Amino acid sequence: MALAQTSPADRARSALNMLDAATEQLESAQSARDRVRALTETISAFEEGLSALRTGLRQAATRKAQVSARLQAQDEEIAALLAVLQRVGGTTSPVLLLHPGGPTGTARAGMLLAEVAPALNARAADLRLDLEELQRLQRLQTTSAARLEAGLQQVQRARTELSQAIADRTELPKRFIYDPVNAAVLIASAETLGEFAAGLDRLIVEELAVPRFDLMGRKGQLDLPVQGRVLRAAGEPDAAGISRPGIILATLPRALVTTPVPATIRYVGPLLDFGQVVILEPQAEVLFVLAGLGTVYGMAGDVIEEGTPLGLMGDAENKIAAELSTDGDETGAARSETLYIEVRHDNTPEDPSLWFRTDKDG
Repeated sequence: MALAQTSPADRARSALNMLDAATEQLESAQSARDRVRALTETISAFEEGLSALRTGLRQAATRKAQVSARLQAQDEEIAALLAVLQRVGGTTSPVLLLHPGGPTGTARAGMLLAEVAPALNARAADLRLDLEELQRLQRLQTTSAARLEAGLQQVQRARTELSQAIADRTELPKRFIYDPVNAAVLIASAETLGEFAAGLDRLIVEELAVPRFDLMGRKGQLDLPVQGRVLRAAGEPDAAGISRPGIILATLPRALVTTPVPATIRYVGPLLDFGQVVILEPQAEVLFVLAGLGTVYGMAGDVIEEGTPLGLMGDAENKIAAELSTDGDETGAARSETLYIEVRHDNTPEDPSLWFRTDKDG
């Protein structure tokens, strides 16, 4: 659900409503027939609500600072003006008539005061509104901070329940029987992702079904498999000058990774220097490589539907600080984990931005 471009307070309140809805969703997921799907949707709802709340709180803090600075800047000006008015108000009428400019000067001074009064009233009304907004923002920050922490505990509970539900689920449809011995040999011998991908067919002991997946018309329209922001584009070198043909997404710790399309899992597990990896085959001769997960689900040969959970991102040491932080959430500063996405067509890398909608937060 996209939030409208409203005030920071409205955005934060909308995010709170999203979290409340996710909480109800979590309760109903306990008795859902398909608990894996229900919990997956619940976790996604929590992650979206928490992300929106962090953004709303960050914007609220920025607005609060602006209002505070504005009020402080006007303190001296208002104090000086009030001092003048008090002096004028405390002066007797005969003395007012002795204006250096004579009766004309006195009349002009009176006209100036008459013009100042409405302006002062308007200024006072503006200040009252600023003060009321400041109080609302302070209350919002106090309430939302507690809700943010509670939401993090609830989404963690949902992640734990999802892992258990996946462990308890009945077997998924199988496309092939996987040979773990050949897989170990291939992993030990392959020096590059291309070499490993080229040898994937050797890991099939027996083909059980013919895949019928087809991405016709969806290329370029696929959602990213995790909520995150593009940290490095395809071919863009990192600080060490190393470039890869895939993209790197910055994500929050423990973010849920799901398959963007129906697919066959061709491989799942550790690989080279990529950490935990899931390789999907959404159609013949096309592979999606997702690398850098902390926890992975599923087995090679599984045929999975769109939106099926593939795993969770890593659990950095600063997980709690990162997830609670509202500093730089939109810029990715608090997103301490990275997911590498590579697309291979006929075992040749293609820019993932040709397949995925990288212009939006996943």
